[in-house]
Amino acid sequence: MTIRNLDALFRPKSVALIGASNQERSVGAVIARNLFSAGFEGPVMPVNPHETAIRSTIGYRSVADLPMAPDLAVVAIPARGVPAMIGELGAKGCRAAVVISAGFHEAGLRQAMLDAARPHLLRIVGPNCIGLMVPRIGLNASFAHLTPKAGDLAFVSQSGAVATSVLDWAAVRDIGFSHVVSVGDMADVDFGDLLDYLALDGRTRAILLYVESLTNARKFMTAARIAARTKPVVVIKAGRSEAGARAAATHTGGLAGADAVYDAAFRRAGMLRVKSLRELFEAVGTLASGLRPKGERLTIVTNGGGAGVLATDMLAECGGTLAALSPETMARLDAMLPSNWSRANPVDLLGDAPGGLYARALEVLLDDPNQDAVLVLNCPQAVADGLEAAEATVKVAEVKGRAPILTSWLGERAARASRRLFATRGIPTYQTPDEAVRAFMQLVDYRRNQDLLMQTPPATAQVPADLAAARALIDAALARGQTVLTEPDAKALLSAYGIPVVATRIAANPQEASSIAAEIGFPVALKILSKDITHKSDVGGVQLELATAEAVREAAAQMLRRVADRAPDAAIEGLTVQAMVRRPRALELIAGAHTDELFGPVLLFGQGGTAVEVIADRAIGLPPLNLPLAHEMIARTRVCRLLKGYRDQPAADIEAVAGTLVRLSQMLADFDEIVGLDINPLLADAKGVIALDARVVVAPATAKRRARLAIHPYPDELVRRVSTRAGASFRLRPIRPEDEPALVDMLERCDPNDVRLRFFAPIKHIGHAFAARLTQIDYAREMAFVATREEGPDAPILGAARLIADPDDEVAEFGIMVRSDQKGNGLGYLLMTEILAHAARRGLRQVYGEVLAENVTMLAMARELGFVQRVPKEDPSLRRVEIAITPQMATGAPA
Repeated sequence: MTIRNLDALFRPKSVALIGASNQERSVGAVIARNLFSAGFEGPVMPVNPHETAIRSTIGYRSVADLPMAPDLAVVAIPARGVPAMIGELGAKGCRAAVVISAGFHEAGLRQAMLDAARPHLLRIVGPNCIGLMVPRIGLNASFAHLTPKAGDLAFVSQSGAVATSVLDWAAVRDIGFSHVVSVGDMADVDFGDLLDYLALDGRTRAILLYVESLTNARKFMTAARIAARTKPVVVIKAGRSEAGARAAATHTGGLAGADAVYDAAFRRAGMLRVKSLRELFEAVGTLASGLRPKGERLTIVTNGGGAGVLATDMLAECGGTLAALSPETMARLDAMLPSNWSRANPVDLLGDAPGGLYARALEVLLDDPNQDAVLVLNCPQAVADGLEAAEATVKVAEVKGRAPILTSWLGERAARASRRLFATRGIPTYQTPDEAVRAFMQLVDYRRNQDLLMQTPPATAQVPADLAAARALIDAALARGQTVLTEPDAKALLSAYGIPVVATRIAANPQEASSIAAEIGFPVALKILSKDITHKSDVGGVQLELATAEAVREAAAQMLRRVADRAPDAAIEGLTVQAMVRRPRALELIAGAHTDELFGPVLLFGQGGTAVEVIADRAIGLPPLNLPLAHEMIARTRVCRLLKGYRDQPAADIEAVAGTLVRLSQMLADFDEIVGLDINPLLADAKGVIALDARVVVAPATAKRRARLAIHPYPDELVRRVSTRAGASFRLRPIRPEDEPALVDMLERCDPNDVRLRFFAPIKHIGHAFAARLTQIDYAREMAFVATREEGPDAPILGAARLIADPDDEVAEFGIMVRSDQKGNGLGYLLMTEILAHAARRGLRQVYGEVLAENVTMLAMARELGFVQRVPKEDPSLRRVEIAITPQMATGAPA
């Protein structure tokens, strides 16, 4: 992950065009026209060995002939010549290139290009792209048909055709861009790099992505989560169908379609996914309004019943909810509206409703606590003035502190003035009711995703797992050459993580199955035992409610014959016998895991049973999960409504279900060998959960531990006891999101001046957003250690130190804070040495920090540790302290 030299892409001082041409309508001619005519103020140097001038500008026969090293080169020559050209450009001093050329299918050609760029740290966009544009500086390094106007939207597209279509669409609507980038085949610069760069760009208000595929899931997720915390990121992903989903060795593998995994990733990153290019820009306009409804309950007010019905239908289709108006609201509306008003939501004011009636009705509806937003509709009428209704709506909407208002004035000519009015006042407005409802649900989805990104989970004690027992089970299976754990071993693995299971015993033959059943007690369940059979019921390998020893013996004999006939190639290892679980009102669920080719392990939850693929009620989530994330997964399924109870059916223990998902998530983080897992069915009722059947697929781990996970899990290997030079002992561990209350408590117990010295400004109130930013970190990019004396979730935090690496993963900034009453005992020095040791283990090159000049204690400690100090020209009140990281600093590394 790196943004190294991306400034040469987006802020070049000079540009070379390799393959410039005067041939009409050639790619080289179009790019030359765009570069020369878009307003770029630096030199544009065309290179073509066969031309003396391009568009009346002197040309150069080779890169060697260029009078200066270009910051940026645009390469539009046949693919075979690109690697050598990249090498020449790098040797000349060029730092970035846009490779327009296609045709890199020849073996080794793409790698040769990258190899030529690497010694010079030259960055490449493409190949097979249309180029990039930065309208603010007049840079159009593309062969697009037009140059967009300057604006504050960044658009990054994997498709050149989509990029040009969007430019054309936006030009008619007067939409401007800060950046437009066609990434093409993403040989080097990819979505992760660009998200890192654009997140830091002060002139970019929102980032729009058109994605067809990703290349590095962890890199993307790290950059996306950081970017989505700072500005809206809206994505459209091509290929939503399940045609690409492949069957796998588990139910989960068959259900976890590729698009569902992408959807889970975008949601987890705090991004908003939309379905069409039109929605892409609608969403940006809606999010720019700043409206953030707290929930999905919508009130609709209209002067036309049909428009209200259309909005209601779309709301139901999108998963929203009509607000249930309170009796008080209904009574107030009854007192002011015509006698034949709708007396329901949608609130139909009737066709002749004047502006004053709109205003009075809105005042009442906005006071109702049972709604989260109001959609105001207006249909053109001969007996009422739509502009008057719009003016009344604006007056009510501009009162602060109320629920969000969205509008849709239907029609065209009659609605123009009203729409202009809404636009000038920053009130979202849409041409049709369905567009307005979609916009509302986009706000709901975005708010929900952002809440998940910033949510603080409850501080709960971690459920200990028997890692030794789990490791023994997996290692023994792999030593035997097994790829699928036996059912008893799979259940033993679940039990090692505290997931309740029904005891299962193995029988070698029907007689032994009968004897085991008599020991267990009747009735029992009998199942075939074979690593080659994925779904036992499909081959007659499951028999339930066997009430006698003779019934077990007969069923076992018949099962062996039946399975041999239906699955003749399967190796039969025996039979399993287990007691029948009597929980008649329990729901059958499925919980499992599957290894996605790109995102690695993903979790699945939904309604289980033998018809699981037919019902296809499932939610996908990326590990690691905490309880809020697990509850969010459960809430996205239809079976969730059954779990909450209905009629005389009591609610199930949803906490136990969520806890099971969290334990499965931890299992995936602990064991890279687990590639697939099913618990089906997982019974759930008011008593809790119990796993009746389980299947676990394993394979030898092949990469660095935990490298396969798209989101870096909690690094529990860094938890340890440490001591200061004076002998004081502390428990040092990486920070967790649930540490937010404890960290806030630490800061509130500090002297206000100590807080000011740490954060460079007085802080009277520590809000959730600020505290969440300190505690919810991406361990792939950041690290924060907290020091406590005791163990457990309630242990007070006595000090904290953090390290934030730049996207190039070479330089990192530190921050440190010790609770005021703990100063002077060596804790600050200890935390600093641990941060430097972590930087050395990470392979960072330098660590720096900015310290107020008056913070003499911190500056003295930095000098003692070997930091050098300088005074920034831009702010003499600061001191920048820097230290070069050496491998020798990695002392005290955890075992």
